[in-house]
Amino acid sequence: MKKTYVLLFSMLIACCCFSSKSYAQIPRIPEASSTQTIIQDFGLGKVTITYSRPNVKDRKIFGGIIPYGEVWRTGANAATTITFTEKVIIEGNPVPAGTYSLFSIPTKNEWTIILNKVVKQWGAYSYKQDQDFLRFNIKPIRVSEKRETFTMAFVNSTTKSTDLVLVWDKTAAYIHMETDDDAKITANIDELMKGDRKPYYFNAIQYYYENHKDVDKALGWVYEAEKIEPKGPWYKLWESRLLLRKGDKAGAIAAAEAGIALANADKDEEYARLNQEALDQAKQ
Repeated sequence: MKKTYVLLFSMLIACCCFSSKSYAQIPRIPEASSTQTIIQDFGLGKVTITYSRPNVKDRKIFGGIIPYGEVWRTGANAATTITFTEKVIIEGNPVPAGTYSLFSIPTKNEWTIILNKVVKQWGAYSYKQDQDFLRFNIKPIRVSEKRETFTMAFVNSTTKSTDLVLVWDKTAAYIHMETDDDAKITANIDELMKGDRKPYYFNAIQYYYENHKDVDKALGWVYEAEKIEPKGPWYKLWESRLLLRKGDKAGAIAAAEAGIALANADKDEEYARLNQEALDQAKQ
């Protein structure tokens, strides 16, 4: 029996070594156009884009290898996909949650952006216009710095909006997106504020301030939070900003000065700077 165990153990080791060696020797070739996935938190959801990134390689791009007036996969290899976990508004058009293929038709002065309902496509070879969910037009711009690799990125992102920028060679195009989550977010804040408010004061105040909602309600939360954290310079910052929005410059100045003192006492350079900025604004 002992010999049997030894034999089985030896065979197992041999198999493991063979498998490991075989796996290590599997040849690989990198894709000429690398794949990238970008994810942006947006409102209560996320936007995810997966695309392949071709390079210029000393070629003429738009009006060259990407002919004007023809459907482009907006990348390389498989068609680019874009996924929304919540409903969004793109360039004024409502788009339900879901995954779409992202195509475009570039011309010199205008691009047509397409969301197509067929997700798994290779390039634009099997693209069918009758499967489009949405088409809209945007204006491309010329940029001074050459971008060798086709790049997508989210910029100018807030809780309510973001811009998706497409850049390649010396051309850029911006797609504006907005969320439609305000009613849901406000309801969430109201619900959270029914319980232990301490973990939610900061975000609730910030959301109300940045989205120009009820100033008095947000100030009420500030005063409640200051009782719990009397040495917190961040709440003095929000107090100053909200009072200034109400037109109370004297109150805004006093709150910012108190915030600076608290921040300096705690050696908090960031909130000393932010409260100083609020003070300067209140004194204008």
